[in-house]
Amino acid sequence: MTISPATDHTEVERLRGHIATVLTRARARTTALTDAVDEADLVAQHSRLMSPLVWDLAHIGNQEELWLVRDVGGREPVRADIDELYDAFKHARANRPALPLLDPNQARDYVGVVRDKVWDVLDRSILRGSPLLDGGFAFGMIAQHEQQHDETMLATHQLRSGPAVLTAPAPPASGTPVGGEVLIPAGEFTMGTSTDPWALDNERPAHPVRLPAFVIDATPVTNEQYAAFIADGGYHRRDLWSERGWAHRTESELTAPQFWESDPAGNWWRRIFGVMTPLRPHQPVVHVCWFEAEAYAAWAGKRLPSEAEWEKAARFDPTTGVSRRYPWGDAEPEADTANLGQRHLEPADVGAYPKGASPAGVHQLIGDVWEWTSSGFEAYPGFRPFPYPEYSDVFFGGDYRVLRGGSFGTDPVACRGTFRNWDHPIRRQIFAGFRLARDPRPEEL
Repeated sequence: MTISPATDHTEVERLRGHIATVLTRARARTTALTDAVDEADLVAQHSRLMSPLVWDLAHIGNQEELWLVRDVGGREPVRADIDELYDAFKHARANRPALPLLDPNQARDYVGVVRDKVWDVLDRSILRGSPLLDGGFAFGMIAQHEQQHDETMLATHQLRSGPAVLTAPAPPASGTPVGGEVLIPAGEFTMGTSTDPWALDNERPAHPVRLPAFVIDATPVTNEQYAAFIADGGYHRRDLWSERGWAHRTESELTAPQFWESDPAGNWWRRIFGVMTPLRPHQPVVHVCWFEAEAYAAWAGKRLPSEAEWEKAARFDPTTGVSRRYPWGDAEPEADTANLGQRHLEPADVGAYPKGASPAGVHQLIGDVWEWTSSGFEAYPGFRPFPYPEYSDVFFGGDYRVLRGGSFGTDPVACRGTFRNWDHPIRRQIFAGFRLARDPRPEEL
């Protein structure tokens, strides 16, 4: 649903209902991800790149307490003594297991008490009167925060060893085969948003961007295509890699995407949440870092799209000249438009969501895999940090690359055509893939 500032009783009640729905959905997912393993798994650190699951759980509750119970609700603290423990900027992930964290039962009790207070705050809120309350922003921010940590916890599940504990139906296979390239004509479009009430600060403000014509792939790069890069010696050809990329490939001994394994017959398999499965050739490749995507692009004679190119391909409707919320329009994602919300535990085959294509015919820009772009993470013209600088401002200009579009593990509340994600170019544990772009040839214009 599209959320607008509350102006009357009916609108307030509608907005309260929507907030309750997204908060309940997020908590159900958090509970499922943490209840799926025993206490030993909850407190263990499955990778130095990730927090123990129990830290994520209590951190979710702490952020909810800080913003909704104390700030919006004006209530007394539930556990002011743990604020520093769960401040993500005070303790690196690698160091969090050594902290005196709440144990699993304490963490569950804590998030439950906080949520009970939040329901009371929501019932009493008029959802207007300040930037935090207008359109229910603070509640939407917390729902997005919890779902972002749920996706992080899902990535932790992928990294843990041991038997599989998560299950979900297999994603759909492709219907009508799709592929090829799409020409996006030159011209101006509106990037970002100034009207989406739950958009985060780095998505704002809306601003005009003029781009030359470019060509973008209709689908993300698939496993089959990426396997051809490997077979052609892509990981051993120095000419395909940037200086930093080659240094990272060599130091980390990269030879294939993370979680890929080959058998004696030369067949590729992939580990998916504890289960080894034959590689699905038409799935988007996932668990590749930015340097791998960059090298593949060089091998294919193309490049990664810029962030602006990606967004224009995803949002711009050439018929109306309007930037839409999603490739298919402004309607919220449905099961037949995008692979989101952990309905499946892996990407769907390319071509599986024809109803989710953009007006230009670009497929699966939302869901399945986060897509690396060539762009660094920078502020838009006129950016203002809100409601705190640590969400975006401190990351601008760092060693990050922007990812767009969400993955199968991203909830719809935290995914739209303007949503921006970012990470270091070496990261592979995230559910990231990519698609390619290129400059058009003269005869194509």
